[in-house]
Amino acid sequence: MDSRSVEEQRRAAPDDGSAQATPEASAPPATPEKASRSSNPTLRRVGLIVAAIVVIFLLIWGIRYFLYARTHASTDDAKVDASSVLVTSKISERVNRILVDTDQQVRKGQLLIQLDDQDERSKYEQAKASVTAQRAQAAAAQASVALTQETVAAQSLQGIGGITQAQSGQGEIGAASAAIGEAQAAVPAAQQAYARAEADLARTQSLVSTGDLPRQQLDAARASAAAAAAQYDQALAGVAAARDKLASAQAQATGSLEAAHGKYQEASSPGRVAASEAQARAAYATVASLQAQMQLASDQLTNTRIVAPVDGYIGEKNVEVGQTVAPGNALLTIIPAQHIFITANYKETQIGEMRAGQPVDIAIDAYKGVPFHGHVIAINPASQNTYSLIPAQNASGNFIKVTQRIPVKISIDDPRPDMPLRPGMSVETSVRIK
Repeated sequence: MDSRSVEEQRRAAPDDGSAQATPEASAPPATPEKASRSSNPTLRRVGLIVAAIVVIFLLIWGIRYFLYARTHASTDDAKVDASSVLVTSKISERVNRILVDTDQQVRKGQLLIQLDDQDERSKYEQAKASVTAQRAQAAAAQASVALTQETVAAQSLQGIGGITQAQSGQGEIGAASAAIGEAQAAVPAAQQAYARAEADLARTQSLVSTGDLPRQQLDAARASAAAAAAQYDQALAGVAAARDKLASAQAQATGSLEAAHGKYQEASSPGRVAASEAQARAAYATVASLQAQMQLASDQLTNTRIVAPVDGYIGEKNVEVGQTVAPGNALLTIIPAQHIFITANYKETQIGEMRAGQPVDIAIDAYKGVPFHGHVIAINPASQNTYSLIPAQNASGNFIKVTQRIPVKISIDDPRPDMPLRPGMSVETSVRIK
């Protein structure tokens, strides 16, 4: 039976409610689209192929995800972080100028804030003038040392000359000693002549008294005896004079030698040079002290210029022109450009095989599709909850176990100048743990 005979039978069948409806008669008539779809085996095969491809793709993706999850620990609880540098003042002064603003890039050594420097400059100039004056005094003291050394040397030579001259007086002592010898040599002859004259006088007196000789010879004998006595006395006086001259020469030579030695010792004494050198050292010590004060004043003057300690960006500004700042107060906050890192909060169940140095794949929400790479720097020794002001206390009876998160510090190994990273940006990280 073909389709045409079936259709004729349907038309010939009575259309009343008492007639028993066949399954074919009760079924709704098939539309041409359904009939063509059900009758087209090509479309069915295509559908099966597409379904198989989808299943295979999902299976491959699932296997890859499973394998990736086994070798990687991933989280989206991560952000770009940075170490901030506080810029403070070392002195208390009024702010004259502020040369930067928030979000501005700065270089190390760049002038950020200029404080009022009138007082500091005056103190520096005064200290500088004091150093200059004291240096002149120290130079004069050093010149005095040289002059003292020259004077001492000259006086020492004079002292040596005086000693030599005093020692030459020994010749006079020798001459005086020789004169004593000569005078003493003349005494015996004069004494013998005096004795002979006395004997002749006695004999003449005896002969004159007996009348054997005339009286004139007695007078002559007396004159001869007186002359001999005078010569004898003169010889004794010559000896005494020679002795006095020797004593005088000895005393003079001794005095001159002692005086010459005294002058030489005084001239060659190291005390004079030492005293002069001590004055010079004291002068130079004062110079050093004043130089230290000048350096301190110079440092204070330099401190009126507040410069950037590192390269980076101005993150926060807490100062205004005209404000008097105090030492230690934070005026600016700099985010270092070269100290950007990522803080990723991993579940405690993910860090069992995580180690420092492991490579990290980084995806930053701000730069979709741009891969970044880094490595694990350090794993925090405590969970986030440990650092909270009010840590969770699970001492109650209703304990609910909560998986803790451990902060992991990650470096960025390939920063891109055209894609700056700002602290606080959302990040996804994946650590290759195997």
